[in-house]
Formats: sequence, structure tokens, C-alpha cells
Amino acid sequence: MARLAGTDTTTVQADRVGTAERYAREHGVVVVLKGAETVVAASGSAHAHRYAISRGPGDGRDRRRARRVIGSLLAQGLPARDAAIAGVTIHAEAGLMVQARRGRAGALASDLIEALPAAQERLRQALEAATARR
Repeated sequence: MARLAGTDTTTVQADRVGTAERYAREHGVVVVLKGAETVVAASGSAHAHRYAISRGPGDGRDRRRARRVIGSLLAQGLPARDAAIAGVTIHAEAGLMVQARRGRAGALASDLIEALPAAQERLRQALEAATARR
């Protein structure tokens, strides 16, 4: 993000939400800024969505998996902002499911792949239940 925004990592980390929002607005894009708190910012959106969900260990593969989830949702026809928010949420839910099963210390980033379908289904059912209550 620092390279894209033309700044340094310290500046990005000092204002992750602001950096993501500015970049999204200035470039007309959706930004997913992964980290301990994942930020989703979209051009035309009043505020960035912030996710502070501990998912256990993360690495470069963790970011690639999140991109693949978002990409699959885009391929299914979701608008970019919605795909980013849903993808980050599904990925985080999968991490929480793995952590509940294996414990935080025993959770491996690679375990997330197995949990993705169940996480997506759990969230779909929760959304349907919430919509039915309205």
C-alpha cells in the first residue's frame, strides 16, 4: 500500500483507514488493506469498512486466499465493493472457525482453505435468517 500511495509503511500504519479511503477516492477503486485490522474502502463510499477480527496466523498465502475469495465473488457477478466486503468477511469467518476447532496456537493459515465453504454457508444462513426477521 505504501508503494501504491507513494508514501512509507510508517505513514500507512499510522492511518490505515485514511490511507485506504484516500487511495480509493483518488483512483476510483476498491481497496482491501489486509493486516491485524483489515480495511475495505471504496470510491463513492462515505466511510471505509473496518474489520478487527483475529484469525490467527497470517502470511502471504493468507492475502492470496483472500484475493481468490474476492475474485470468485466478482466472477459470480457481485459489485466490487460488495465482493470485497463479503470476501473479507468469509475469510475472517473461516479463520475464526479454524481457531475454534484447533485453538489459536494450533491454527495454521493453510487450514483456512478447508473452512471457506462452511464459513460462506454459515454467513449465508445468518443473512437469510436476518432478512426473514425484517
